[in-house]
Amino acid sequence: MYYSRLQVICDLDFSELIMAEVAEAGFDTFMETEKGFEAYVEMEKYDKEYLQAIKDKYAALTPVVFFQDRIQKQNWNEEWEKNYEPIIVDDRCLIRADFHKIEKKYQYELIITPKMSFGTGHHQTTYLMIKSQMDIDHQNKRVMDAGCGTSILSVMASKLGAREVEAFDIDDWSVSNGQENIDVNGCTNIHQQQGKLSDLTFEGTFDIILANINKNVLLDEIKLYQGYLAPGGHLLLSGFFTSDIPDLLQEASPFGLREVTRDEREQWASLLLQK
Repeated sequence: MYYSRLQVICDLDFSELIMAEVAEAGFDTFMETEKGFEAYVEMEKYDKEYLQAIKDKYAALTPVVFFQDRIQKQNWNEEWEKNYEPIIVDDRCLIRADFHKIEKKYQYELIITPKMSFGTGHHQTTYLMIKSQMDIDHQNKRVMDAGCGTSILSVMASKLGAREVEAFDIDDWSVSNGQENIDVNGCTNIHQQQGKLSDLTFEGTFDIILANINKNVLLDEIKLYQGYLAPGGHLLLSGFFTSDIPDLLQEASPFGLREVTRDEREQWASLLLQK
């Protein structure tokens, strides 16, 4: 049996967005790469016109390369496992898949099998969020995880002692994958649902809000975050470059959100604000 393989080389800021749309075109197996991702589907079992529309759409937005070829069927899980390495954050947190065998013990250990979802710790922004979370007091706090992806930040919040975590994402495959990760980590205090913040309603306020999305979404939703943030609460943001920090601070300032700390990793940044 032969498969169509689509190799996409793109800015990592666009990778998850393109991946989600390629899934809508019919591709059902994905593997992240250093420069983007690869997608697979049985020959001819995808929407060629829709795929072309995706190519045209993103070519107008960002430098991107789509390369397609034909390969024989193989053990995708085995190939994926060869390329998925465990991550150690600040020598305090181990992020691994359930098939990794690590002898050294770390203060925190997260088991994350990402499948198609974004958030494995490999991307700089996820690394920065996890690193920053470990320096924030989560004990008995109510936490929101906006755009949760694999729910890795929710799992981290739970392991840091959060009382309750509300997580959500617009993509159904993220919600499905996120629930698997929540279950395998034994986190019973995380509630997850599909949707975006503007369409959802939550009772009360949150002590900590986590949002690792992208600059444009963050700029648009800061007003919503501050509405749900308790006085003295913390808003932790990432998904943008260090050069974007002034724009985010300018948007946050009128809502009484002040900068506490910032961090960066390979030109990507995180920003901790307090109300």
